This record gives sequence, structure tokens and C-alpha cells, in this order.
Amino acid sequence: MRVLPANKDYGWTPVVWLIYLGFLFIQPVQSHAGVRVWFLTALGAAILVVLYFAGYWVKGWRLGAIITALGLLGVVYSPFNEGASVFFIYAAAFAGYMGSTPTAVKILVTILGAVGLEAWVLHLPDGFWIPAMVFSALIGAVNIHYAERQCANEKLRVAHEEVQHLARVAERERIARDLHDVLGHTLSVIILKSELAGKLIDRDPAKAKTEIQDVEQTSRKALAEVRSTIRGYNEHSLEAELKQARATLETAGVVVQAEAEPVSLTPVQESVVALIVREAVTNVVRHARARNCLLRLVQANATCVLEIQDDGHGGFQYEGNGLRGMRERVEALGGTLERETSAGTRLSIQFPLTEAKANSPQ
Repeated sequence: MRVLPANKDYGWTPVVWLIYLGFLFIQPVQSHAGVRVWFLTALGAAILVVLYFAGYWVKGWRLGAIITALGLLGVVYSPFNEGASVFFIYAAAFAGYMGSTPTAVKILVTILGAVGLEAWVLHLPDGFWIPAMVFSALIGAVNIHYAERQCANEKLRVAHEEVQHLARVAERERIARDLHDVLGHTLSVIILKSELAGKLIDRDPAKAKTEIQDVEQTSRKALAEVRSTIRGYNEHSLEAELKQARATLETAGVVVQAEAEPVSLTPVQESVVALIVREAVTNVVRHARARNCLLRLVQANATCVLEIQDDGHGGFQYEGNGLRGMRERVEALGGTLERETSAGTRLSIQFPLTEAKANSPQ
């Protein structure tokens, strides 16, 4: 069952599609219609506009009622106004948002059947039934497809958020375990030695001094272990991001081929690469409609190379905020970002590693 959100902010887009309303006024203008026809035409147009904008704010049976009302208006107006085809066109446009795809298709077929039946029974002119059939079928099919994609993207968004939530929970649990393992025993030793030193300070000052020295050494050791643990988190942040990227793609039904070699990165470089992986994978899931995706991270001489390539439908060459932000981060590291969209999308970044990092052992 497909559920699409009502009360969605469509911006100014709905106003553009009121262009089809002009069909309703063509015949009255050409036939120099009288006051009665003009009054009925204006009334029908006003009702259509109200129903049209209401259709963007409701769903379920209320939307079905609007589609039915538009169809009935088309049936009533078509005998004396060829432009009544516009009522059926708008009804077909809303059909895509009525439940599942099979339900939407049935509604669209019903609308087309009503047009054909009325045109046949009343012998209506071609100027009515041809636009009604052609535009209703075309716009209805496009909106059904769009609604289906919108629903699929919503499911992917929910799945992506769930993967992120699970990843955060797992990371918090790992940190809690690590801190318990690192500090649990050490702090217990410090407490015991401190208590012992307090008892010995009057009775055996020399022994108490020794215990205090042990407390100091143990504390320094604990501090070193905590710092080492924190460094470990930083070192594995990119690894965690790559794992999450793979999980996100697989959740979206994309087959992942990952090639990740150990690359010596500074914390700043690692943060940039991790952010780019996250942004690029998000774009693949939301926009690419890809079946396969390659993630490749290698160190070539003194250069870090990251490639993310999918077999989706490609895209436009203009840069959005996300791509522009990626390019600025890479350029800040002295590197370059290339994007190809001729066959899917291939994102390639390269930046030089610092000399110390580039020459360090793998």
C-alpha cells in the first residue's frame, strides 16, 4: 500500500499546471457565447480551481472524492463545451496518488473509459475526446510513475535513517564497553591504593608514600590508555563510515563492490574523506537509481585516491550545494574532484598526502 504525505510544500509548481484551465475558455471565445454560457464556464473554472488546490492537501477517500467531482464536472460540461476535457485531465493527474499503483491505474482507466463512453453516446466532437484521452493518459501515467518513485524514495529515506540509528547505537555501546574495559579495573586499583595510603599515612608514612606513588603511576597509565582509545576512534572513523556506506547501499538494493586499502591520513584528511563518502553515497541512494556501486580507496605513491562509481542514470553537470561543498573541501587539501555522468555517475577525488604520512609504513 502506497502512502504519500498530504500537506506537502509544493511551492509554486501547482500554479504552473493551471495552464490547462485555458482549454475551458477556447470555445466560448470562438463562438461568441452569451452571458449564460460565460457564467457557467466561469462557475466551472472556479469550482475546478478550488478542487485542484484542495487535491494537494488531502489524501485517501477525500482525494478520491475530488477526482470523482472533477469527473462529474467533465461529464456535465462536455455536451456544450469541448474544453471540458480539462476536468478529466486534472482528475487523471490526481489518480497517481490514490493508493497503490494498481489502484491508480484502475482509476486512470476508469477516467479514460468515461471519456470514451460519453463521447460515443453523445457523439461529441474530436476537439473534446482527443485532448481528454491523450492528455489524461499521458499526465496520469507520468504522475503514477512519479508517485511510485516518491514512495520508493521515502522508504529508502526511512531505511537510511534506521541504519544510521543502529550505527549510532552500536557505536555508543562500543564506546561504553571500551571505557569500561580501559578504566574499570584501573579506577578500582586507584581507589584501593588511595584508601590504603590514607590508613597508612599516620602508622607507616614510608609505606603510604609508596602507595601514593603507585596511585600516580596508575593514573598516568590510565590517562595514556584513554588517549590511546580516543586515537583509536579517530583512526577508525573512516572505516566506520565505509561500513555504514556499504550497509546503506545494500539496504537500498544496490550491489556494492568495495576496494579499501590502508591509507595513512591526517585527522583532517580522514574527516574530509569520510564526509565525501557519506554525501556521495546519499546521492547514489536518493537520485541514481543504480543497481551496482563501486567504492575504491587507495594510496598511489603520495596521493590518496577515492572513487565512487554507480551504474545509474547519470545526472546534470551543474553543481548543487553538496557537490560544491565536496569540491571545496578537496581543494582545501590541495586536491581535485572530477565528476562524470555519461554512463552512470563517477566521482573521483585525489589529494596529496603529507610527506610524513605518505612515507610512513602501511
